[in-house]
Order: sequence, then C-alpha cells, then structure tokens
Amino acid sequence: MKRNIADLDLPLLRKGKVREVYNLGSKLLMVASDRVSAFDHVLPNEIPNKGKILTKISTFWFENTKDIVDNHMISTDFKEIKKALPKTLKVNEAYYKERMMLVKKAKRIDFECVVRGYIAGSMWKEYQETGMGCGYKLPDNLKQAQKLPEPIFTPATKADTGHDVNISFEEMKKLMKNDKLADQLKEISIKLYEYGEEYLKQRGIILADTKFEFGLIDDKIVLIDEVLTPDSSRFWDIKTYKIGTSPISLDKQFIRDYLEKTKWDKKSAPPIIPSDVVSGAVEKYKQALNRVVHD
Repeated sequence: MKRNIADLDLPLLRKGKVREVYNLGSKLLMVASDRVSAFDHVLPNEIPNKGKILTKISTFWFENTKDIVDNHMISTDFKEIKKALPKTLKVNEAYYKERMMLVKKAKRIDFECVVRGYIAGSMWKEYQETGMGCGYKLPDNLKQAQKLPEPIFTPATKADTGHDVNISFEEMKKLMKNDKLADQLKEISIKLYEYGEEYLKQRGIILADTKFEFGLIDDKIVLIDEVLTPDSSRFWDIKTYKIGTSPISLDKQFIRDYLEKTKWDKKSAPPIIPSDVVSGAVEKYKQALNRVVHD
C-alpha cells in the first residue's frame, strides 16, 4: 500500500517538493519521500526507495565534510530517532527507517548556493544566447558540457514551491544586506564543490554542478537539507562523458529528458511517468548510491 509521507502525527513545519520537516521542539525531523520533482512540478509517480537513497548519500557527505563546515545532522539511526519521538506515536518502521534524519534547528538562509564546474543546463542555454552565465562573462567558444576554467558560484532564490530564480552573486549580496555572510557562503560552497568533485572523480562520476543550502545556529553557518545527491546535483558518468554532447547522467536528468520528449507544456499537471522510465530512474539512483557510498 502506498504510504502518505505526511501521515506522521507530528507538527508539520514545512512540506517541500521531496521532504517533510516536523517540529520536535528543540530539534527537527526531516523525512525524505520517494517523490520526484522536475521543472518545478512534483510528478505523479514516485521512485521506489529514492528517499532512502538520498538520506544515505546525504548522511555520507554530512559525516565527511565537517572539516569544511559544520552541519545540522544529529542522527539517522532509527532507534536513536525514536527516542526523540513521542512514545505514543505509531511509526511504520518498514517505511520510515533509513529515510528519517534528526537534525538541529537552524535559521534557514533563503538562497540556494549553486556551484557550477561545467557548462550545462540553464547556464548553457543562457551562454548560447548572450555569452554570459548567471552574471559571469564566460570564455568564448565554450562547448556544451565543457569544464569551466574554475568553479563559479551562481546562487538562486529559494522557493519551497514554484520556480527558483538564478541571480548573480552581486544581486544576492544586495538582497541579503550582509556582504560578509554572502562571501562566507560563496567560499564554503566552492570548497564543498571542490571536495565533492575530487572524491567523485575517483569513483567515476563528474560533478558538473550542485546546490547547497545553509542555515545559522547561534550565528554560525551550518550545512542543511541534502548534500551532493542525485537530486541536488548533476552527476555524469566519466566513461561516457564527451564534450559537445549532453552527457549520460546518474541523476534525475533521466526523467527530465523523458519529459522533454513529451507534449507536456510544463504548466499544466505533469503526465504519469511510464513504468520503464521509473525503473530506469531507480537504477540511476542505485548506481549513484553505490558509487558514492560504496567502493
């Protein structure tokens, strides 16, 4: 039976495209669903066990990036998490185990901190039209999927629903009204990207771009939400990577590519995803997990 992720009898603080965040008083409970979003729409199909895979991958990165920046994770151990829940709460362990994360409360910084190391996606489209990319003048004659001279920071406004809007770093500073904090976020984001890129390269993955989210705990920057997952990043398979093409991905681009071939206008309700595309997406997520977490 399909479970409704919002059926936990707890105060719901926020429902995102993929995750629910519950208020536990001094802590928060994050639950990763199997929902998948594309083009700012939550699709009608779920990807089985996707939430568990995303949680495992984020846990790995949270544990291994503490030297760069602290994070909000307390535990993903189901037994530990249950101790923080009301004793009267009934939890379906088979469903919720491995998709829950107990975290510290942080004041969310409402910007997505995007770092791009390769030219792809919306940046590639913009570059073809203007020679610019998210506020940066890029070198001439770049080809699709080509590596940039150095990683660049291209933030976006943060939206729980609807469209995240790419903005320049200067626009981010103006909106934040805190140049020091903005500079710190940029520096930390690029360090995280460079760490992830080097690690993933050794496991046959090119990290084309990714987004990070941050919060503040006692005025200290902490990494929150998810980290370097197939949902928040563009993962390419090194073996099939070729400049001038749209590389084979190990992320939800697989689903976006299918949707691009349909007649969907990206404004109305999205179509049901065929079972073979769902199965293909499951394999992509599993491959990403095995490469990131398992040698």
